[in-house]
Amino acid sequence: MSFIRGQRPARLVLVFAVASSTALAGQTPRSTGEAWQIVPQLQSSEVLARDGSLIGELGPQLRRSVSIRTLPKYVGQAFVAVEDQRFYQHDGVDIVGIAGAIKDNILGDRRGASTITQQLVGNMHPDLIDRRDQSIARKLHEQSAAREMERHYNKEQILEAYLNQIGFAHGWYGIEEGARHYFGKAASRLTLVEAATLAAMPKGPEIYEPVKFPDRVRERRNTVLALMAQQGYISQSQARSAESSPLVTAAEYGMAAAPYYVDVVRIQAQRAGVPVLQGGYTIYTALDPALQVAAASSLTEGVAEVEARAGYNHPTSAGSGNGSDYLQGAVVALDPTTGDVRALVGGRDYKESQFDRAIDGKRQPGSSFKPIVYAAAIADSIPPNTIEGDTAISIRLPNGTYYRPDNSDHEFLGAITMREALAKSRNAVAVQIGQQVGMESVIALAKRMGIQSPIAPYPSSAIGASVVQPLDLIAAYTTFANLGTPVEPRFIHRIEDRTGKVVYTGQVRALPPALDPRATFVVRDMMRDVVERGTASSIRKFLPSTVPVAGKTGTTNDNSDVWFIGLTPDIVAGVWLGFDKPKMITAGAAGGSLAAPVWGKMMARYYASSAGRSSIERSEGQWTPPIGVISGELDRLTGQMATASTPASRRYTEYFVEGTEPEQLRADPWKIFKWGPIGF
Repeated sequence: MSFIRGQRPARLVLVFAVASSTALAGQTPRSTGEAWQIVPQLQSSEVLARDGSLIGELGPQLRRSVSIRTLPKYVGQAFVAVEDQRFYQHDGVDIVGIAGAIKDNILGDRRGASTITQQLVGNMHPDLIDRRDQSIARKLHEQSAAREMERHYNKEQILEAYLNQIGFAHGWYGIEEGARHYFGKAASRLTLVEAATLAAMPKGPEIYEPVKFPDRVRERRNTVLALMAQQGYISQSQARSAESSPLVTAAEYGMAAAPYYVDVVRIQAQRAGVPVLQGGYTIYTALDPALQVAAASSLTEGVAEVEARAGYNHPTSAGSGNGSDYLQGAVVALDPTTGDVRALVGGRDYKESQFDRAIDGKRQPGSSFKPIVYAAAIADSIPPNTIEGDTAISIRLPNGTYYRPDNSDHEFLGAITMREALAKSRNAVAVQIGQQVGMESVIALAKRMGIQSPIAPYPSSAIGASVVQPLDLIAAYTTFANLGTPVEPRFIHRIEDRTGKVVYTGQVRALPPALDPRATFVVRDMMRDVVERGTASSIRKFLPSTVPVAGKTGTTNDNSDVWFIGLTPDIVAGVWLGFDKPKMITAGAAGGSLAAPVWGKMMARYYASSAGRSSIERSEGQWTPPIGVISGELDRLTGQMATASTPASRRYTEYFVEGTEPEQLRADPWKIFKWGPIGF
């Protein structure tokens, strides 16, 4: 709040300084006991996206006070014109206005005569002056305090305090909040039409809420414009032009809808010792608004499509009287280079349930865990063309029972390559591979990749029987994006206090390398087959082949959890669908048919945005084999080197960690001596 130098006595300087130091110390500003004093008001902490746009606010009151000198003149004039046309003439109490109000009330047209100063006194000191009290005593007390305020402060100071104090519905206070939420801009950039719209609200913020009641607000806005012209603040032609303007408000109240993300930011900031709930901080985050909107809208559409399927018999929406006992979902998207969490949706309806399924959920990953099993095998020198048996197996457990894994289609395909088994998500093969390399090795790799949940050393864990935190599992896939090195998720870039001082910085934290780059590349290429010709082929309905995609679907045995976790050269993202209390989603539910389309829609929307297009252009060529990876043309059916008789439909390029490639691909250093002498 700005004050004009030399306009107040020394006593007032002391009062203001004490109040300011109290607010800066994080304590709730309290009335000084003098109803005429302008005291510092509670401020909110702003949570900003990576592009600087607002995504949330934290604090006891949602307010960001601004100097009146940063505002266009017509902002204050609009409020004066409609709320207190003799503001610059009266001493805090408008005698002329009171006389007019008495006359109108006698004639049956009830109206008040409170000046801006009186409104400020009551709003700023509700503990001393209760404006709901209609008694003469309250009104006399308010008038006395208003006159005293006018003796200590000039009109600019009073109008500034009023503009920063007034409510704009939804718990938003002050002109900056009104401008941000209704028009998506700072108050300093308000147009005449927008200023008049906000000035229409003090009469009844909930009644004249621009988004909910545009016709009603437009009519009152035009009244404000007419009054401004009548009082000489604008010309009649300016008023007519402004009155003809449509009422245009910001989408989503000027914020990307990211309430679950804001909750994570709040918790992390508090754990770092930054009292953001006390207000006055600016939190810069990693959130990408375009990707967040794409994630939220794609999840909403995808779940609605599942609910619309024939035979679906669960509750289908919020507000049905069943709480949040309907199909839920979660989406997380990260930048694999930095770990920046660029989008997070923790559920379908934050108002209905604040439980964040991405952060606080513990779910079985199903087959989305299999890439870790296959990675352990490739790292253990088992090549991807190895033939395994997709057959019925029986494993005796320590308790004497037998574990007999089945496939979702209840069929077995017989001899099959590891690459094909991953693409078609064959459970028996994954369990056998887990047994070959040892589940201890698989578990150790999962931990190196960042999965903190305990993985039971049972055969069923190879196909995702052990529960994990969704965020951990999705972040573990950054290992495949970074050729072996996972990164920790990062939500906050930095936090600044009200002076602009950086009080916290979120560091990029790469974990120690978890996997050999060569083995990582081979597994990632195997995961590309999952998308191109396997269980996640539905992805290609949404994304063109020019966007490289690798990933894995996941479905639990009882069809209660479905997943797709995928990566492009610049994004790692995962989608989960299920119920808070696990139960079958629907017969035949699968990650490829339910979760993968949500992922595909999200990424298609992202890459259609300008940010997405530039990202994919920058990332072209990043998925090239590292040194030490050998390639050759193989027969997809046999897993052997392709021959002249191999049909084109069965030919494909396979990759091997050097030393595990077929004999035909190995260089023979002795052949050089068969070529004869070397001339110099």
